Amino acid sequence: MTTDDDFDLRIQEYLEPGPVELADRVLWAARAQLKTTRRRRAGLAWRAPWRDSPMTQRTRLLAAGGALVIVVAIGAVMFSSIFARPNPGPASSATPSTPGFSAKPSAPSASLVPGPSVAVVQPAAPGWNPTGGMGQARYLQTATLLSNGKVLVAGGRIGPNTDKSATSAELYDPASGTWNATGTMNGARDGQTATLLLDGRVLVAGGASRAGMNALATAELYDPVSGTWTATGDMVAPGRGHTATLLSDGKVLVVGGDGNPTLAQLYDPASGTWTATGRPKIRYHVEHTATLLRDGKVLVTGGPPNGRDIGWPTAELYDPASGSWTVTGNMVRIRLGHTATLLSDGKVLVAGGYSQGGSSESTASAEVYDPSSGSWTAVRKMAAIRSGGWTATLLTDGRVLVVGGFRSDGNGVLASTELYDPGTGTWTSAGKMATPRAGETATLLPGGQVLVVGGLNVIDGTTRPQLSAELYDPGVGN
Repeated sequence: MTTDDDFDLRIQEYLEPGPVELADRVLWAARAQLKTTRRRRAGLAWRAPWRDSPMTQRTRLLAAGGALVIVVAIGAVMFSSIFARPNPGPASSATPSTPGFSAKPSAPSASLVPGPSVAVVQPAAPGWNPTGGMGQARYLQTATLLSNGKVLVAGGRIGPNTDKSATSAELYDPASGTWNATGTMNGARDGQTATLLLDGRVLVAGGASRAGMNALATAELYDPVSGTWTATGDMVAPGRGHTATLLSDGKVLVVGGDGNPTLAQLYDPASGTWTATGRPKIRYHVEHTATLLRDGKVLVTGGPPNGRDIGWPTAELYDPASGSWTVTGNMVRIRLGHTATLLSDGKVLVAGGYSQGGSSESTASAEVYDPSSGSWTAVRKMAAIRSGGWTATLLTDGRVLVVGGFRSDGNGVLASTELYDPGTGTWTSAGKMATPRAGETATLLPGGQVLVVGGLNVIDGTTRPQLSAELYDPGVGN
């Protein structure tokens, strides 16, 4: 005969780990039910069938466990009714959905028990908001979103007359909106490229130093874990104003730039070395763009340094599998100093820039490249002519945010911003920044906001680099 204490120990083996209070209630209910059953059995003339059969103690426990399921179910109902009861007090606020995920709102569920009303958070209006400023005023710096969600800003031109290059680097924390200094680069540089590698490190390559005014061939790696920089292999040739694209295999393709406009080279993170790859078909890639397409190829756009060779191709494709280049359809117009943005549908938006070697030939025009056909289609123009030094950022909702840049007449910089909607092919104003900027950086944060940092501004007739930073919020649900 199993005693109550034995029963307690055995029945606990069948209880899932959970709240102690619930386990005690279930145990008490089970023991009470057991005592009631024993009293009933004592007054009956017949015996339960399993008492006459040669059942093992384990079988009896299993049978008892089956009876216990009913008790547990009753206890669970009691538990949920007790703890699910609304707590009278101030209404709670609904948490806004993550920007970029436009799931349809679900229908409200009916409640049998009236509860306190829930405060509804209205979608935030799109707009610009200030955030913490950098420790060093700079422009022509790089900004890289790290795997941990922070933003690494490095190098750039500094000083009242922008006559120096920076070795300093700092980190922006979106959670606090603050900046903190991190490790210093081994060499001063501006106009360099920065590429987030697959292992989380950042490759910084080339650029120029105001001390020598010459393009650099040096490269170094930033480790976010230690916050330190280490030198890596030098590029095949110096580069300034080049492009750097992370390929699908983890290597980095560097194309063109001042001094070596016809060169393409690859960096291998596994060996820390650079090698030349196929030479581009276009003679000059200066102030050009490079965009990684969905099929793994790289679209490079940007014609010769001037517009004299009207018939010369203006766009080509690099194939990492063969290391070769293929000319693709010509852009609607020759461009330099433009931007190129990979859209959500795999097409590429190219906008702005100039074509005849000066800001007088700047354009507000835009066009879209279709990889499936290799052709370009003109879309509506921007409201402002942006001759260079501006940014274009793909938002989580598929629109493109363009920010700042130099005025078309070369006199001053812009505070205006615009949004391109691929669905309609149209541009709309995104408001004005608090500070006009050119040569700034723009980084899409994990929360859907865009961090715009530094750049040049004209203050009292003098062009100066900026400390300030601001955030564009596309609005909750946008």
